[in-house]
Amino acid sequence: MDYDASGRQVNKQETAKTPTSEPSVGFFEQLGQFFRRNSYLFLILGFALLLLQDIFGTHGVLAMRQSQKQAEEIRKDIKRLDDENQRMQDRVKALKSDPAAIEKIAREEMKLSRQGEVIFQTQPKPASELQNPPSHPYSPTKKP
Repeated sequence: MDYDASGRQVNKQETAKTPTSEPSVGFFEQLGQFFRRNSYLFLILGFALLLLQDIFGTHGVLAMRQSQKQAEEIRKDIKRLDDENQRMQDRVKALKSDPAAIEKIAREEMKLSRQGEVIFQTQPKPASELQNPPSHPYSPTKKP
């Protein structure tokens, strides 16, 4: 049997069981070592996440292309509406100043006529008659 410094009797088995006094590493030191060991992995992972965000994010490449398509469609609609507006302005200007345009509207839409004119209204032929015109009754026929 062995004795320790205070004079107590100590078993050899007990001394073998006592931990050696190694310096203990704190949690934050272990965490720092972990990050240093895996720094390249974290950089690559961060870069991959940023790349995915740039492509698929709310302000990414795909969203930007979709916005550009919508903007182009809106530009086309604006151009079409501008053209239609210009045509209508031209028509208003013509109706205010051009007597021929006023007369045309009066004759076609309001069915008005000048003094002494007579208007004959005819009905258009049905579409079936236009497709199969009847043979002319006075057309020459072949004699046998």
